[in-house]
Amino acid sequence: MRRRLRSAGVLAALMLLFTAPVPALADDEQAAAPVTVPALADWTPASGHYTYERSARLVADSATERRVADTLADDLRDAGHGRVAVVRGGARPGDIVIDVQSSQASLGTEGYELRADQRLSVTAATETGAFYGTRTVLQLLAQGDRIPAGRTVDVPRYKERGVGVCACYINISLPWLENLVREMAYHKLNQLLLELKVKSDAHPEANTWGYYTKDEIRRLVALGKRYHVEIIPEINSPGHMDPWIENRPDLQLTDSDGNKQPSRLDITRPEALAYYTSLIDEYAQVFTATSWHMGADEYMLGSDFAKYPQILKYAQDRYGPEATPQDAFIDFVNRVHAYAAGKGKKLRIWNDGLTGANTVPVTAGTTVEHWLNVATKPSRLRAQGYPLMNAAYALYLVRGGFHSDTKGLYDQSWDPRSFEGEKLASSDGITGAKISLWPDNGRGETENEVAVALWPALRHIAQATWGDPHPDGTYAEFTARGTAVGHAPGWRDLTRVPVSDGSYTFRTRGQSFDAEVRRTADGYVTVRAADGCLEVRGGKLTLNVPLQPGVEAAPQTCDTANTLQRWQLEPTGGGYRLVNAITRMTVSVTDDGRLVQYPPDLRTPAVWHLT
Repeated sequence: MRRRLRSAGVLAALMLLFTAPVPALADDEQAAAPVTVPALADWTPASGHYTYERSARLVADSATERRVADTLADDLRDAGHGRVAVVRGGARPGDIVIDVQSSQASLGTEGYELRADQRLSVTAATETGAFYGTRTVLQLLAQGDRIPAGRTVDVPRYKERGVGVCACYINISLPWLENLVREMAYHKLNQLLLELKVKSDAHPEANTWGYYTKDEIRRLVALGKRYHVEIIPEINSPGHMDPWIENRPDLQLTDSDGNKQPSRLDITRPEALAYYTSLIDEYAQVFTATSWHMGADEYMLGSDFAKYPQILKYAQDRYGPEATPQDAFIDFVNRVHAYAAGKGKKLRIWNDGLTGANTVPVTAGTTVEHWLNVATKPSRLRAQGYPLMNAAYALYLVRGGFHSDTKGLYDQSWDPRSFEGEKLASSDGITGAKISLWPDNGRGETENEVAVALWPALRHIAQATWGDPHPDGTYAEFTARGTAVGHAPGWRDLTRVPVSDGSYTFRTRGQSFDAEVRRTADGYVTVRAADGCLEVRGGKLTLNVPLQPGVEAAPQTCDTANTLQRWQLEPTGGGYRLVNAITRMTVSVTDDGRLVQYPPDLRTPAVWHLT
C-alpha cells in the first residue's frame, strides 16, 4: 500500500455533484457526433432521427444476443424508460436490434457498430462488443428520446481499461463498490483490481476487520460478470502482509537484531509460499478472474536487505555466489507465478520491486503495472517482452492525500504511453491504464467524498484508454459530456439520508438515548447527545482508523471535520442500523448498556427505532 503526501479537499463540490440536475448539452449541428463518454470518434450522419417510444422492443434471436438484451431491458427500466419486451424475429420501426455476428472480425472483441434510423441496430462480433454498444444507446437516451440518424464504428484502442481500489485494511461498503462497477461498465471500462481481504475459513486467525464475506464477494463478482467488468483480486505480498500475518509470527521476516516484521513475509521459508498459495486457492472459490495480482511492491520500504542476511544466503544457495538478495525476491514472485499459472491464472505485479539489482529475470508473461519511476524503465520492460500496464502515480486518488489533477492531464492530452519518468513513442506492448484509489489516511475522507473526485477521473481514464484522449477543445467541454450522460442506470445515490434533521429518541432492546440528528454535507449524519457527538475512539489504529472490534462509540466534543463522527442510518427491520462512515462497523449494545462497534457478521447489530 502506498504512503502518499499532499492533501486535496473535495467537500465543497459534493452537493453540486449529487444534487444538481443533469442538463443536456446544447444542440449541435446535425453532422456532429452525438454526445457520449468515451466520445464517438467515427460518426457518419444521415437524414432523420430515431425516436424511442414505450412501444419499442428489443429484438434478439440467439442466446448471446438475448443476454445482452435482457441486461439492456433492466437498465432501460432502471433509467426510467419503462418495461421493454425482448423478442425474436423481424424488427419494426422503433425497435432496438442486438446482432452478434462472429464474422464481423474487424470490430474485434469489444468493438461495435451502431446504426440509427427508424430503428437502432447494434452489431458486434462478440457479446462484449454488443454490450458496449448498448452502453452507448443508454447514454444517448439519457439525453432525450430523439437520436440523430447516422452510423458509428467504435473500437477501443487499449484492451485493459481500469480502476484499482485498495479496500485493504479498511472496508469499503458493498453498495459503493456496486456503484463503481455500474459506472465503469457505463463508460466502457472493463477491469477492476480489488486489493481486499476475504474472510478466511482456512486461516481464521487472519480474520481481522475489514474483511468481506465470501457471499458478498460472490454478489459483487456476479454483478461484474453481468456488466463485463473483470474483477481481479490482489493479496499484496511479500510486503504489506500484516492483514494476514500479524497473528502469525512464525511467517514474519526477522531482522538481524531479532525483531519481527509483521508486514513482511519471510520469503526464505517454504511455509510462507504454502500459506500464500492456500490463500490463492481460497480466493478462487469466489473470484472467477483469469488473473491474480500479488502486489510485490515496497517489500523493503524503510529498510534494506542488509538487515536480513538470511535472504542473501537463500539467494546464493539457490542461484550461486553471484546472486543478490533481490534474486530471492524475484524467486518468490516466480514461484507464485508458477502456482498461479498452474491454476490457469496470469500473474500481475507492481513495478517498483524491479530495481535492476537482480540477476534472475521475472518469468515471461508476467504483467507489470508501472506506478513508480525506478531504475528499470518502461521501455526496458517492454523490450524484455513483459505486458505493461500504466498505473501511474499521476492517476492516484489517496484518501486525505494526493488527488490526480484530472484537468491537467486532460489539457496535456495524457494517454497510456505517458508513464512515470518516461513517455513512450508507441503504444505497442502497453495493455492499457488504470486509476488507483488508496486509503493511506483512512479517516481523511469518507466514501462519498472520494466519489466526488472519482467520477471525473473515471470518465477521463475511460476516454484516454478507449479513444482520442482530447476529444474536446477544453476540459469544461469534456466534463459537460459527463454531465450530459449522467450516472449509470441502477446507480444509487448514497448521500440520501432516510430521516429529517431533528431531535430523536433512539430506542433498542430496552436501551434509549436522546440525540439531535443532522445531515452532513457528504450525506451522512452526526448524532449529537447532550454531552457531545457520537464517535468511535480507542483501540488499535490502522491507517489512522480505530478498526478494532469492541471499541466503544461514545459522545466526544463535536468537530465537523472529524469523519469518525459521521454515521450512516441503514434502514432494516422497521428501524435503522447505525454504521460508522469510516470504520464501516455497526453499533451493538453490551449488557451494561455501552455502545460498541463490531463487524455486522460477528455480532448482531442493534436495530434502532427513532421517535
